Amino acid sequence: MEQNLQRQFKDSDKTLEQPLLLIGNPNNRRTLGLQEARQRLGLQPALVLPYARLLKTWRKGGTMADAVQQCLKGEVAAHTHGAKWTSSPASMSYANHDSVYGASNVPLIRMDAPGEEWEVERELLFLGAVNDTAQLTDGTSARMIPAEQTLALEQDWGQIYAPGQWFRGWKACLERIGREAREFWPNARFMNDPHDIAIMFDKRKCQQHLSSHGVQIPPMLPSSELISNYEDLRLAMKAAGMNRVFVKLACGSGASGVVAYQINPRTGAEIAITTVGMERVQGKTIFYNEGRMRRYTCTSEISPLMDWLCAEGAQIERWMAKASLGSSVFDIRQLVAGGQAGHAVVRLSQTPITNLHLRNERLLPTEAGLDEQNMERVQTAAKAAMAAFPNSWSAGIDVMLSGGTEHRAYILDVNPFGDLLYRVQHKGLGTYEWEMKLLREEPYNHD
Repeated sequence: MEQNLQRQFKDSDKTLEQPLLLIGNPNNRRTLGLQEARQRLGLQPALVLPYARLLKTWRKGGTMADAVQQCLKGEVAAHTHGAKWTSSPASMSYANHDSVYGASNVPLIRMDAPGEEWEVERELLFLGAVNDTAQLTDGTSARMIPAEQTLALEQDWGQIYAPGQWFRGWKACLERIGREAREFWPNARFMNDPHDIAIMFDKRKCQQHLSSHGVQIPPMLPSSELISNYEDLRLAMKAAGMNRVFVKLACGSGASGVVAYQINPRTGAEIAITTVGMERVQGKTIFYNEGRMRRYTCTSEISPLMDWLCAEGAQIERWMAKASLGSSVFDIRQLVAGGQAGHAVVRLSQTPITNLHLRNERLLPTEAGLDEQNMERVQTAAKAAMAAFPNSWSAGIDVMLSGGTEHRAYILDVNPFGDLLYRVQHKGLGTYEWEMKLLREEPYNHD
């Protein structure tokens, strides 16, 4: 099988173009955006390996090599019959594999976000169930969906399904992709290393990793890894003198499972601001993303929310005052690729949570009035965060500037798939065009 793949990737015309294998979800806006960018730059389309195909192949006893082979055969057949190329603009077809990919020019592998496809989520839940020995070491919840039930789950829009189990599956997926890719192509190169992606995705480990590399982050609640429920959280906050914290689902994306929580030290009154909704269904509490902000002020509501978050695994950090613009607070999503700071978007919100999908306002830094000195702070901090992952090439870095007269930059999050930014350009290029142009001009190599 390996020799067959090597032949498929033979470089007969010695082209200098670096081939790209994209592991993602076909027809997703990320995949389409990347393919369109490559088309505009005159680059061959990436070969797309769908997560669903890869995960099904594994479940049936196959390997990543089998899944790639299926994709190669499928694209050759589509081209032969004049069909449109999978996950590409209508005008693009996939041809001449032999002239693009080569054994001497090992394909660069880009992994994209696995989300927004229900079939993939079910497969990752299945993989998490069959890899549940990790539960003994990562402190996740015992609330499991049995493996035999995962593949029959019907999607209930917005419901958050066993996030700790999903994350076990995602980590197992990352580990196996890294291992099998290097078996098939011993010198395989990843835009973002699978091991790094697993760290970036775990907000607890990521912040610890950044701190160990001298990157400034919001102070973490001491011993937060030992906190497993609401009562533990309250005691730890009191001991640390932290009356305001962010409690974040460790493996959550976007604002999923993020709670801004504060306690009045004098009266004991508490407020939790979050997008997480709760419903009691057949005696069980169901958690889901509402897409809008909720405010909980009753212990009877806040307690089960925190019990769930802490049991599933949470990053708990000081809720720091962000810089403001008018009546809104803001932070910045800064894209870093190849060591360069590129596109940046200012995210403004009337609430403590700034994620753009919550209909928060977006501005360019110049529109927000950020001067050169503050943007230099942001870019320096973002590049330092990226440098803490020397085996990875790009990420969207969320940076906050502290309130007050002297703005200091703190890293809030490192998103390995954070280059999906709309209506913003850098050097006249969109995010994907800029990244692909950088790769074409300076091919990515690391040891």
